[in-house]
This record gives sequence, structure tokens and C-alpha cells, in this order.
Amino acid sequence: MWSEQKLQFLACAEHALALGGPGSGKTHVALVKARDEIRSGALKPGQKILFLSFARPTVARIIEKASELITREDMQWLEVNTYHGFAWTVLKSHAYLLNGRSNVQLLPPPEAAAHLTDIAKDGHEAEKLRLFEQDGRLHFDLFARLVGELFQRSGRIARIFSDSYPIIILDEFQDTNSDEWALIQQLGRWSRLIALADPDQRIYEFRGADPRRMGEFIGSFQASSFDFVGENHRSNGTDIASYGNDLLTGANRGKDYQQVKVYRYGFLRGKSPHFTAKAAVFSALNRLKNVPEKSIAILVPSKRLMIELSDYLSSSTDGLPELSHDVAMDTEPPALAAGVIASLLEGGTASDLANRLLGALHSQIRGRRGGKPTPQVELDLASALSGFVSTGKIVGPKRKLIVSEIQRLSSERQQLQLSGDPAADWLHIRGLLAASSADALRLVATDARYLRLLHRGSVLRTNLGALWRAQGGYRGAEEAVRSALLHEHFATAQKDWRGIHLMTIHKSKGKEFDEVIIYDGIYQRIARNPDDEKAYAQGLLALRVGVTRAIRRTSILTPKSDPCPFL
Repeated sequence: MWSEQKLQFLACAEHALALGGPGSGKTHVALVKARDEIRSGALKPGQKILFLSFARPTVARIIEKASELITREDMQWLEVNTYHGFAWTVLKSHAYLLNGRSNVQLLPPPEAAAHLTDIAKDGHEAEKLRLFEQDGRLHFDLFARLVGELFQRSGRIARIFSDSYPIIILDEFQDTNSDEWALIQQLGRWSRLIALADPDQRIYEFRGADPRRMGEFIGSFQASSFDFVGENHRSNGTDIASYGNDLLTGANRGKDYQQVKVYRYGFLRGKSPHFTAKAAVFSALNRLKNVPEKSIAILVPSKRLMIELSDYLSSSTDGLPELSHDVAMDTEPPALAAGVIASLLEGGTASDLANRLLGALHSQIRGRRGGKPTPQVELDLASALSGFVSTGKIVGPKRKLIVSEIQRLSSERQQLQLSGDPAADWLHIRGLLAASSADALRLVATDARYLRLLHRGSVLRTNLGALWRAQGGYRGAEEAVRSALLHEHFATAQKDWRGIHLMTIHKSKGKEFDEVIIYDGIYQRIARNPDDEKAYAQGLLALRVGVTRAIRRTSILTPKSDPCPFL
């Protein structure tokens, strides 16, 4: 049975804002509304309802849900995409109107990180614009701004796209930044907008999300507002959603919950500090032993803790066996490491290969920290390696060792017999780097462990296999890696969430799992400096998001000596 608010939402024929907490059914009822609009016959030939969200996994989940609610025949009238995916469809054909260049090349995040790392943070925006206007290289951060500007300057183009998408559903609306909001305002001039939002899942203020956004939407479009408060369909029959809501008011303190358990862990003599977290995973597996296709998420507050815990889960120390798991790693470190491996796969003359390896390593050193500044010592190393290519001179024993190892690997590659199995050959090359005596090359092998593009049926594996079949080698591997990474950025294929998944709390947004384990580290905490009110509030909202990803149960692990203040 639909609630009265949902019935009114379904009947609304104007701009609308639907508010609701985790699992309240915002996506479900929005898809039903899309289905009703399609069946009403209101759409003309060539028109579609556009459903926009931020993350590819969320889009994949929406497509899966839509296929359950909407017939295959009606699905042709619905397009589900990310903001980036939609913006790229506009820019790849119309960007020339903004910079006068006939050919625009995408600048993937790893390459962007390597380029921007030694430019002051306050100069990044200007450099991104310069790259677009002068070099025709397009940074993903500019997508929304440029499409909004294009639509503002050309009403005709804006009308064409609005005519193609007369109804647009905006998922996770509370996370829109100023550029995305400006784009949405342009879309709303001629398209009917349906925004879905949960103000208490606003965990992206660091990228520009604004708590005033919902009020701005209502004011700008005189939109009707609907509130699905109190509804919970994801973890229905549990007190998980209640705990998440109680977190925001502090009502969770001193209160017992059946499906949310807090464990205060201490040091165990002779065992890793992460022992309790790994033991918690085994406990979850035992509880879910009779659940087919079970899913478990381990959520941590930082990328550093994620990597540390992944290494520990992959070991068989402390009397616990190795745990196979998937890591939701950011693209920069593994993607740049992949460039080094691809160079070795591709081969070539020893001298040419050595130079390409030095170039790939130069980018990897500069960009592997993503948006964070690269330490000067690493920038100096990258610069020295680049300088060696042009001068043949290098100073310092560590730098000389790197050059010597690269030259050795380049020579050995000439004699190496590869198998033609892309995954096996990739792992063999990675093993050569892991066995190197140079720390910088071993780090490449470590970063490459988190590359998730070699699964059976993946674009990279397919492309590498095609290269081998065509030529008996991997010439073109570097371009194949770049192409696969770009495809991964836009791909919305359904991901298999069965098994164990390790990610930051922020990465879990929009996902759901049978059980969730939230691991508050001893030194890497959910609640950071309480004197920073904004960061402290964001930590609380993030914890609520993490807790409410669970369908059956959430376990929260926090240090006994200094427990999380939110608990």
C-alpha cells in the first residue's frame, strides 16, 4: 500500500521534491512514476525520461530495479545515467562552441592528478580551464559547469536536450554542488524536474554540497514537496533505520538495539590491531552461512586504513585464514601503476622501452596520491627520472638503482616469452616489478594489486586478448589500458556485490549489503577533531550513512580506550 504522501507524489504533474531517509523507497516510487508517465502516452517519439545519479554503482542498481518494475518495451523510454555520462553526451558534440576546438580529449583523473600535483590548490581551477580552452583537454570536474554554460549561452541547444528529456529525475539531489545546481537550473527551464533527496545523507559538503539546496529547488521552481518520513523498506523489520535516525539526535546512547551492535575493542597481545575487524567478518560469515549470494561490507573512515586492513585480510596470520575480498580503491594509484605494467607488456627495443617505463613511472610518482599534494621529495624523484631521459645523467644511489632496474627489466623483456593469456601475463609482469630491488618499482606492483579491470569479460582483458590474437603480442597495451579506464569511468554495468567488500564509508553511499561492519580505527577515526564543528558534523552524517547500508545487521567496532563519541 502506498502512503498518502507517495500517492500525492505519483499524481503530481509539476516540479517535485521527494524527501525520505535510507530505504524509504524514493527510487522505487520515482521509477513507478516514470512508468506511469511512459504508459500515459505523454512522451513523443524520440523522447525519454532521464534518471540522473552520481555514482556508476548507484546507476547500475537503479537500472536493475527499473527492470523489475518496467517492461522491456517501456524501458526504451527511460534513460538512466550519471551526471558525467549525460554531460559527456552533450560536450562531445558541442564543446567546440565553448573553446573553438574541433577535437576535445578527455583528461582521466589519474593523468589529471599527475599534471596538477605541483600546482597550488587555488590554481587548479584556472589550470583546468586553461587545459580545456588552449589544449582541448577536458577535466571531469568541468563537465557540469561547461554544460550549464553552454545551455545558458545557447537556448536553442538547451531546448533540443529538454525536448529530448521532458522529464528529468535527479537522484541524491542533496549532494549537488554549485556547478551541478547551475546545470539543473538550466534543465528546469523547459524540462519537468523530480528531485529525490535525504538532507541527512549530505556527506559531500567538501565537494560543494549545500544544506540550502532543497530550499533553493523549491524556491526556483515552485516545486511541490513530499516527505516519506518514517518509511523503511531496505531493512524493514529491523531497528537499523531507527538507530541511524537516533544517531543524529544522540538518542542512541545507552539504548539497546537488536540489529545494531557496538563493540569496543582493545589491544590483544601478539596480534595485529586489526584482528578484531577480521574476526568480525568471520562472525558475519557464520551468521549468513545459510544466506545464498550473501554480501558483507567493511566500511572504514580513510583510504589508508582501507589499504592496511586489505593487506591484513589477505594474510593468514594470527590464526585466521586469508579472506578473499574486493577493495573499492580510488582510480589514481592502480591506474597509474597499470600504465607502467602496460609499458612492459607492450615491449619494444630495450632503449625505447626503458624510456617509456621512465615516463610511466614519472606519471605514477606524481599522480598516485590523487588530489592530495605530492611530497617534494617525490616530485624531485620524478623530475630526476624525466631528466635522465633527455640527459642520460642521474645523481644519487636510490635514483641510480631505479634507472638500473628499469634498464634491467627492459632488457629481460626482450627474452620474455608471454603466454597470450592477458590475466596471466599481467600478473607475471606485476611479479617482476614486485621482485625488484627498487622501492619505487615494488610500490607500482603494490598499487596494481587494486586494479579491478582484469576480471573475466572486462574491457581491458578483452582488448589485450584482441591485441595478442591480432599480432601475437601486446603492442598497443598502453592505449588499451587508457581506453579501459575511460570505459570504466562511464560504464554503468551491474556490479556483483556478492561476497566481502572493503571500502570507505563515503564509497558505500547508495549501496546495500546483508551485513555491514564499520571499523573505527585507533588512529584513523570516524569522528575527527571535535573543535572543527563542520568536520565533526560530517563525520556524524557519514556514520549514519554507513549504518543504514545494512539489510540485516550492522556491527560497529570502536577503540575501547577512546570510543567514538557518537556511540
